[in-house]
Amino acid sequence: MKKNITNYFAVALGLLLLCIGLYLIKTIIAPQGIMRALPYVCVGLGCGIFGHGMGEVISRRTFKNHPDVEKQIKIEKQDERNVAIGNCAKAKAYDMMIYVFGALMLTFALMGIDMAAVLLLVSAYLFVIGYGIYYRCKFDKEM
Repeated sequence: MKKNITNYFAVALGLLLLCIGLYLIKTIIAPQGIMRALPYVCVGLGCGIFGHGMGEVISRRTFKNHPDVEKQIKIEKQDERNVAIGNCAKAKAYDMMIYVFGALMLTFALMGIDMAAVLLLVSAYLFVIGYGIYYRCKFDKEM
């Protein structure tokens, strides 16, 4: 029951953020500073939170009426083959991300984009690479 209340709270919070964002977009004539982006961040977060919460509410109601469907979906999620396929897809996406973000960083640097933006992208890139190396070493020791 607590999970269900959390989902309804997420729906309400999402709608509230969406309304606040739309209100700010319509009422602020000449936004300056943070107010140039804040309404759009509120709209984006509101839509995301609302969609997630509403999806969970609809799923729970569907599963409440059809427990056999819930059992089948739970089995499929925990199926060894499906887990292996998901992990393989993540690995392929990670491999592609390495090259795409490397090319993007190089492009940004050659375009003369603000150094702070390039350094943030480089630090995020190196963090992900370091995270991958850490777990590679950890799993090599375990297996």
